[in-house]
Formats: sequence, C-alpha cells, structure tokens
Amino acid sequence: MRHGKTINHLGRTAAHRNAMLSNMASSLILHKRLTTTVAKAKALRKFVEPLLTKSKSDTTHSRRTIFATLQNKESIKELFDAVATKIANRPGGYTRILKFSDNRLGDNAEMCIIELVDYNETLLEAKTAGEAKTTTRRSRRGGKKATDETVATGETVAPAAVVETSAPEDTPTTTVEEGQTRDEAKAADEEAAS
Repeated sequence: MRHGKTINHLGRTAAHRNAMLSNMASSLILHKRLTTTVAKAKALRKFVEPLLTKSKSDTTHSRRTIFATLQNKESIKELFDAVATKIANRPGGYTRILKFSDNRLGDNAEMCIIELVDYNETLLEAKTAGEAKTTTRRSRRGGKKATDETVATGETVAPAAVVETSAPEDTPTTTVEEGQTRDEAKAADEEAAS
C-alpha cells in the first residue's frame, strides 16, 4: 500500500536520490534542456522549481541556500545571472515536460524532455505569432448577428461597420458611423449621392 507516499523514491536511497536530483538540476540550469524518463522529470520538476523561485531574490542567503542544494558553482552563477533575469516576471511553472511517443528500447521506460520554459525559442516564436493573430475573443454561446430583422427594427450597429449585401455590383456599400442606425446611414448616403 502507498499510504502517505508523497514522493517517488525512484528505487534509490535518500542520499542517492538527492545527489541524482542535484546533478540533474545543475545540468538543467546549465543546458536548459534535459532528456530523461518521465518519472525522473516529474521528481526533478518538484525539486528544481523552488530553487528557481528562490533565485529571483539575489541575496547572499538565497545563494548559500541554493548552493547547499546544488553544490555546483557554475550552475549557481548561470542561475543567478541569466536564468533569474529571464524568469523574473513569471509567477511559477518554470519548466515544461514534453513526452516522446516512443519508449526507451532497453526497458520500455517512458521518455521525455524537461526544459526551462523561457528558453525554448521555437515555442516562444509560435506563441507570439499566435498572439498577433488572435485579436478578439468570442463567447461560446455566440452573440446576436446583424440580420435583416435587426435592420428593420432600427437597432444601432457597432461603430464603423460596413454593410455588404448580395445586390448587383453597381449598388454602393453603406458605411455606418458610430451611434447611427443603418437606415440613417442609407439615407445619408442617398443625400450625398444626389
């Protein structure tokens, strides 16, 4: 039974597990990406994210606390210089786990990549391109669409909307100003034409 089992022991003693996670965290900080099993990646995420949060405040105390865990001067320097400035505005979730579709050949273990979120340039470019495309959001239930019935009732239309009908090409389109009904816009266009 697994009553009260909060961490995955990964088949290792506590000292071996802590040393392994410390080495993996140092490698993740230095190389920004690591290929490992899913179980180790999930354990590493719980291990390294508090360290990344602590690195946001660059004090002597936080440096010593993280050094006691990692015991690698190069990774401490990289963490406080480059990584902490890049994750400064992120409230959490500094790592991402991307699972492979194929398992490891030797023991069929599920494999994945664990990486620092702010260092995957291809996904960041895709995200910024996606933000540029999506300009409006619509509710799921939809909204009222302008139909011929709303035109007949004289409801006001959104500002600067262009009304196009399936009329012959010689019929001009009507531009509706802000706070103006379609009937008023049509009358104003007819007066301008004559």
